Amino acid sequence: MKSISFVIKQHIKSYVQNRMLPRVYKKAALSTKVDKNKVIFAEMHSNTLPNSMMAVYDALKASGKDITLYVRDVKDMSWPETFRFMKAFMKDYAAAGYVYICSYFLPVSSCKKREETKVIQLWHSGGLLKKMGYDTLDDIPKSYKGNVTANYDLVTVSAPVCVNYWKKALRLPAGITKALGLPRTDIYFDKKWTDKCRARFEKIYPEAKGKRVVLYAPSFSGNAASPKAPGLDMGLEKAFANLNDVFLIVRPHPLMRRVYPQYFDKRYKAISTDRLLPVTDLLITDYSSILFDYSIFRKPFIMFCPDIEEYEKNRGFYADPRSFPAPFITKKDELIKCVEYKLYLDKCKDEDLYNFYQEYMGCCDGKSTMRLLKEVERLK
Repeated sequence: MKSISFVIKQHIKSYVQNRMLPRVYKKAALSTKVDKNKVIFAEMHSNTLPNSMMAVYDALKASGKDITLYVRDVKDMSWPETFRFMKAFMKDYAAAGYVYICSYFLPVSSCKKREETKVIQLWHSGGLLKKMGYDTLDDIPKSYKGNVTANYDLVTVSAPVCVNYWKKALRLPAGITKALGLPRTDIYFDKKWTDKCRARFEKIYPEAKGKRVVLYAPSFSGNAASPKAPGLDMGLEKAFANLNDVFLIVRPHPLMRRVYPQYFDKRYKAISTDRLLPVTDLLITDYSSILFDYSIFRKPFIMFCPDIEEYEKNRGFYADPRSFPAPFITKKDELIKCVEYKLYLDKCKDEDLYNFYQEYMGCCDGKSTMRLLKEVERLK
């Protein structure tokens, strides 16, 4: 049974979304014209510009666009602060030529927007694995009134195979979802950047020298309010410490920060997970989209999914993780053995890894930002 406070919060959210924000927008629209040079980047899950937006932001900034940022983590704001933030956004939204988002941003879908304003969804993950959007209650509960993806004019995905799944999951009209690649992945093709990542890694983790770098990056099950990651409770660090040629780094999903604060230390702040990918020799993950970023480097990985049956039942998949070109493991002892004796090499063949990258991330080729911005220019 839902608590009284939960019910009250849902009513407040519904009022703000369906009544207050549309009124603010309509009033602002009466006294403003759309300025095609005015660009907004909006996000409510971070206090800094997300990595998913950085490449597009830099390109537009260099071209002289007038950019306004609405970037705050809603968890760090009080109710009054949240209201002020959303009201300010709606006023600028009414006059903006373009709005870029990279996750669900409910204010952008709270009312019918002006046709001249274009909303571009960059999203924050690539590939195709776990169900999302309206295909799962973990993302959008039945109690939500409205359409969280209304007003989208363009959604970019990492490969053609993703298009129809995203169209259905986000309930988008035909032609909105396009395989243009993810702009944030362009940097992976920059050798100067990868060299800097390696130099930074060697400075932060000097004890890893001469060892196989193994990155364990699990996702979470359940919803964002109560995330779980069973693999983190198995004592993998202690087990891997017995393997002399292995250096293990554990990087949980950012939403696990409050549950496992020990992994979000000074080193976590000093070098982000994406900057570990160029120096990682073996990735161990479960349902995290980091797998698809990592596939660009075409290196071995292991699918470690101890809760596969529960996850499959409660959320489900678009692609079967057992079919990937990597060992599929559910037991801790099997995982340790696979890493110790490099058994993963039998499954992770070069040609298969390349085909995997092409299937799920093929449009992430170092030119995604340029391709996306050209597509944005064609929006009418």
